[in-house]
Amino acid sequence: MFTARTRKGLVGTAVGAAALLALAGCSSSSPLDSGASAGDGGSDGPIVVGSQAYPSNEIIAEIYAQALEAAGFEVTTQFSIGQRDAYIPLLEDGSVNLFPEYSGNLLQYFDDATTARTSDEVYAALPDALPEGLKVLDQSAATDQDSYTVTAAFAEEYDLTTIADLANVTVPLTLGGNAELAERPYGPTGLKDTYGVDVSFTPTGDTTVEDLLAGTVNIANVYTADPRIETDDLVVLEDPEGLFLASNIVPVVSADFPADAADVINKISAALTPEGLVTLNVQNTVDQRSASDIAADWLQENGLA
Repeated sequence: MFTARTRKGLVGTAVGAAALLALAGCSSSSPLDSGASAGDGGSDGPIVVGSQAYPSNEIIAEIYAQALEAAGFEVTTQFSIGQRDAYIPLLEDGSVNLFPEYSGNLLQYFDDATTARTSDEVYAALPDALPEGLKVLDQSAATDQDSYTVTAAFAEEYDLTTIADLANVTVPLTLGGNAELAERPYGPTGLKDTYGVDVSFTPTGDTTVEDLLAGTVNIANVYTADPRIETDDLVVLEDPEGLFLASNIVPVVSADFPADAADVINKISAALTPEGLVTLNVQNTVDQRSASDIAADWLQENGLA
């Protein structure tokens, strides 16, 4: 049995939650029926909270972990796991029990032919698309979805407002993003099929925005909650044809996830807003605060600690 929370990833020293919350005792509708009690993470012990190797995702995972701990659950964390190819198998085999996800990208991962586009359509399609043994809890209003983004100077030079306008650019277009973007439905092939825009692709990984600013690429795949869109004067191109699916923050859980733990997480989803998510990310990238400290303050400010 684990007696202390362990961490992997970008966060610093954990902020312990000293008082128990009444969150788990408050009833709310939940898609889960497990009768496990507080302190029991399921049949195998502690609740294991995972995150992507993405600071914004880790902040949300840290919020989940601290809230569950404060509610009396035993929690361990496994942060900075990587992309879906790495962590989905861990969810499926029960090594990880709770993960903050993005509804549209998650749906498209399992069903690349989906016609769902709006937030409600995507969320409604997820239960049938997910493999057996995985479920989603309540989705949040907060979104952090893919976009195609350019510098303000590039947008002004070529009069760019929408992705379709890229077809009128007279210089070669180079798209930057994570290596996985090359094979995603909304990657170069999707861009060509949906908007008739031809691009070459350069994998830029963690330096995507830096490469965009340096001119190494002239289009970048940037998440819409990235504070650098504002701080570095970037322009998110509108997507009238729905190349990108709506991607709300949604918790994915294993089948034996306790119902009273789900109540705790659903309260977080209800409180998280699009503007609030950007603020959290600014605190991390601009103010250089740890995910642990950011999460502790957010829970306090929202009356969840």
